[in-house]
Amino acid sequence: MKRISSLNKVILATVFLFINPLSAQNTKSTLPSKDTLRYRTNPNYQLQNPMYDIYKTRQADIIMFGNSITHGAAWNELLGRPNVVERGITSDVLYGYESRLNSIYKLNPKIVFIMGGLNDIYNWTPVNEIFSVYARVINVLKSKKIIVVIQSTTYSAKNYGKDWGGTPEVNFGRNREVDKLNKLLSDYAKKNNLDFIDLNSLTADKDSFLRPDLTWDGVHFKADAYRIWAREVEKVLAKYNL
Repeated sequence: MKRISSLNKVILATVFLFINPLSAQNTKSTLPSKDTLRYRTNPNYQLQNPMYDIYKTRQADIIMFGNSITHGAAWNELLGRPNVVERGITSDVLYGYESRLNSIYKLNPKIVFIMGGLNDIYNWTPVNEIFSVYARVINVLKSKKIIVVIQSTTYSAKNYGKDWGGTPEVNFGRNREVDKLNKLLSDYAKKNNLDFIDLNSLTADKDSFLRPDLTWDGVHFKADAYRIWAREVEKVLAKYNL
């Protein structure tokens, strides 16, 4: 794989900042990694988060917690269950998840399926920092006696972003960061007796990229991918008789 120069990283970061549909706030890796308020600059966060305060749903047994990939499906219809609520915000990062936890546990759910981290990785946030915030989010949910199911951070496709400066080399490198994060999450799940759904094992091609037939833009899922995902969620729900 070709090495990426510092200049190219700056160019790519600028392109990602203004065009990337997954994360509208990407930055170069030399920016302060502990900018914990960065999620507040996400217009999707500003628009969506207040909606949770006016929704009339007062209780949901099952919550799908995530970013735009989670937000891409009507989960109550996908699973055929009226007691499912989706809480995905486009472009959200783990610090954003942490800041909106009240919107999750105020619904008194029995189980929460969480997925995140890809926006953080394309923000060039170090994996150890991402995992640290991720673990805090999980621990808060566990403290509320909620069953937490960790879902693997998903890959990008090989040609993600090619129309605005993304390259296979960048995506390969980001996917290897995804692997590092998923190893930490999988190990954490085993240590804490939590379920871990490895979606990448079901959606990746032989080169460890997201299969192009399962995505419409290189990261976001098409219907076939959601069908695969829903089957794995149903397996866990059956395990807990939910």
